[in-house]
Amino acid sequence: MAASGGGSSYRNGTYRGSLKGDRPLSVNSNPKTSVKPKPFSSSGPRRSSTGSIGASTGAACDDAGVPGRVRVAVRLRPRSAEEMMADADFADCVELQPELKRLKLRRNNWDSDTYEFDEVLTEFASQKRVYEVVAKPVVESVLDGYNGTIMAYGQTGTGKTYTLGCLGEEDTAARGIMVRAMEDILADVSLETDSICVSYLQLYMESIQDLLDPANDNISIMEDPKTGDVSLPGANIVEIRNQQSFVELLRLGESHRFAANTKLNAESSRSHAILMVHVERSVKGKHSALSGENGNNAHITTLKPAIIRKGKLVVVDLAGSERIDKSGSEGHTLEEAKSINLSLSALGKCINALAENSVHVPVRDSKLTRLLRDSFGGTARTSLVVTIGPSPRHRGETASTITFGQRAMKVENMLKLKEEFDYKGLSRRLDVQLDKLIAEHERQQKSFEDEIKRITTEAKNSISEVERSYADALEDRLKYQKHYMESIKKLEEQLVNNQQKNGIEKVPVGLEDGGSALTSNIESPMISTIKEVAELKKLLQKESLLRKAAEEEVNSLKSQVAQWKRSETSENLKILKLREMLEDEARQKEKLEAEIAILHGQLLQISFEADETGRRLDRGGFGKVSGDLDSLLSQVKHQQQESGNGEKASIAKLFEQVGLQKILSLLESEDADLQIHAVKVVANLAAEETNQEKIVEAGGLTSLLMLLRSSENETIHRVAAGAIANLAMNETNQELIMDQRGISLLSMTAANAEDPQTLRMVAGAIANLCGNDKLQMKLRGEGGIKGLLGMVRCRNPDVLAQVARGIANFAKCESRASTQGTKTGRSLLIEDGALPWIVQNANNEASPIRRHIELALCHLAQHEANAKDMISGGALWELVRISRDCSREDIRTLAHRTLTSSSAFLAEMRRLRIDY
Repeated sequence: MAASGGGSSYRNGTYRGSLKGDRPLSVNSNPKTSVKPKPFSSSGPRRSSTGSIGASTGAACDDAGVPGRVRVAVRLRPRSAEEMMADADFADCVELQPELKRLKLRRNNWDSDTYEFDEVLTEFASQKRVYEVVAKPVVESVLDGYNGTIMAYGQTGTGKTYTLGCLGEEDTAARGIMVRAMEDILADVSLETDSICVSYLQLYMESIQDLLDPANDNISIMEDPKTGDVSLPGANIVEIRNQQSFVELLRLGESHRFAANTKLNAESSRSHAILMVHVERSVKGKHSALSGENGNNAHITTLKPAIIRKGKLVVVDLAGSERIDKSGSEGHTLEEAKSINLSLSALGKCINALAENSVHVPVRDSKLTRLLRDSFGGTARTSLVVTIGPSPRHRGETASTITFGQRAMKVENMLKLKEEFDYKGLSRRLDVQLDKLIAEHERQQKSFEDEIKRITTEAKNSISEVERSYADALEDRLKYQKHYMESIKKLEEQLVNNQQKNGIEKVPVGLEDGGSALTSNIESPMISTIKEVAELKKLLQKESLLRKAAEEEVNSLKSQVAQWKRSETSENLKILKLREMLEDEARQKEKLEAEIAILHGQLLQISFEADETGRRLDRGGFGKVSGDLDSLLSQVKHQQQESGNGEKASIAKLFEQVGLQKILSLLESEDADLQIHAVKVVANLAAEETNQEKIVEAGGLTSLLMLLRSSENETIHRVAAGAIANLAMNETNQELIMDQRGISLLSMTAANAEDPQTLRMVAGAIANLCGNDKLQMKLRGEGGIKGLLGMVRCRNPDVLAQVARGIANFAKCESRASTQGTKTGRSLLIEDGALPWIVQNANNEASPIRRHIELALCHLAQHEANAKDMISGGALWELVRISRDCSREDIRTLAHRTLTSSSAFLAEMRRLRIDY
């Protein structure tokens, strides 16, 4: 924001105006009693109140918070060239005493008021000093895991944008708080383990717009009903890796910010700029231990998720307050000024209420106060810098700014640390560890198989060699035995021949001489025979020894083979243990993912409830009806004005006084606004079961279907579809809707609609019709299933939840018909191609979607005719997962009973070796 009117400016650069050098501070001889704020060190926690901006606690680790008062600094802008000329004869309206942290505001030449602040910054204070005393403590708290807010407040042209958003491109010493804060954050975090994300927005005419994407000009505010945290889910979030990219981002955002030339400021900001910096840091020493090794095999020892701290820094450059008579605003600039003053007035009311410990704080009066819910009276550490000018012409605006700062100093915040478990990081580490274990297992398995092959080959070669040696030895032994037997035979024959020969020669020889001769003749061949036998025995013993050695070698090889087999068995056991460990890790991973999905589903449900609550709070009357209308329309308008936020009692009273026929007649009006008002009334009446029969009898259902056919207004389509969805909860009405080709009209409306709320209403109506057993074939014939599946293009979780509910209702009716024997063949859902989407979303993060899909799979699996398609489509694996890990016991039991009762599923699980 520029420094002042005239030729000087503070926006994104150095101050372009002359400084009044060596100007002495004026001395006041009669100061008034100072307004003393509570000391920061002694401030206790402020009592809670239901309407407080910070009444609800953030997502911190501890329920207890640390008390911290809002710190306020005042900064004086130097005189501009125009003020030096116009106010040359007048003293400054303020006198600063920085050493006493005191400021004097002159009423006149002899009287003044004295105020004390946490810091008093003169016109000569450097940007570095302003950052160190105002912003640095807040930045350090954000780095420690707390939320922090830095805000500039003051009259237009007093240097708020210069203080906060100056880029310092021409002079680095002029860098503002935004640039210096990011420098400190980048210097303190580790980009490998920590993350920094930034959003840059502006609040213009009560509309939140994205300065990084000007087309995104209607961002909604979402509040957590439990913690009170405020978020902007539609805003662009950019990750910051270096200072240069952050400066480029600020330059881009500043170029899209609204500014105008007024009498007080040549570049007056016409919007409130909001910079949000999200810092996520891993807490050292609290990460999970995934180490531990046994030999070369790493395995998981603990599964404790890491703890991350989430800090959010909010830097708010408020548009300057201005008086219309001084700024000279007119036309559109006047409307902008009114919007700025209204939002600043709402902020001032909230600050006053918090300073006075009021029971009610009007936080919902403006989007600005809703965005700053956590900054004043909440859980954030807040520093406020109020900027003022020296000119006595603007003494009233200066006094108002100082009063705002004084009241802000009385506001107490309860600082809370934002810590949570990093389940996503744990999941990523588990994935990496699992990949390492699988790779290590594959390497060990390959090495083991190669070793087994080598040992087997060596054993086979050794056995073959031993067998050859044994065969050769056996052949030699047989040869020796044969030779031995032949030698024995020859010796026996020789002995017989010798005996015969000696018997013949016995007669002529005398007794004595003959006896000695015969003995010598017999002994000679016997000795030679005995020698040969001894030699043969030696050879036989040698062969026996060789045989024993061969047998021992064979036994040794057999023992080695047995030992290798035992080793292989032990390795297989180790492999089985590793597989069990991997399965355990996979199950734990699935459980963590299921918990994360449940948390996401709860977040989506809470977001949906917050949106519904916001719409109910923001919904006013039906608008103004222009022109000269008859008495009937006057009654509708009068009743609409009394209805306030559209409560049921007012609608019922309108129904009784005006009459249903008159309300339904307005549906045929040519005025689109009147049609919208009338269909909203009919939709509210249709929400009550007691009114539904009267609406149908009076032709209201036909009129609603006619609106879907004839009207091109998206709002009419959405509200009419919602009313039809309410009527479709009654079985009789369901048949009437089908008889009037309502399903075709709903499918056509869904095909042409782009608004998620319209698609949600249409999907809800079709889902209610899917629960009627009698309408299955007719609903499918008129394109109801394909119309339902066509709405998944929206990807909105609320729409997908209604689509999943319709599919579950349809599958339940088919399952009931198959059990009763009234239906045969494949499911109509499978024939219309719904199975791939069902399998794809069976483990959806949103719990409403996942619960309906799980029920649909269980109902489809109960019919044996669907088993083949479900097995080929991958549904069997999802059924097994549901039977094991589903959070709801009834669905888990249904899936288990379905799997065990189907012969096709049991056979496939045996083939895939799925333990069940």
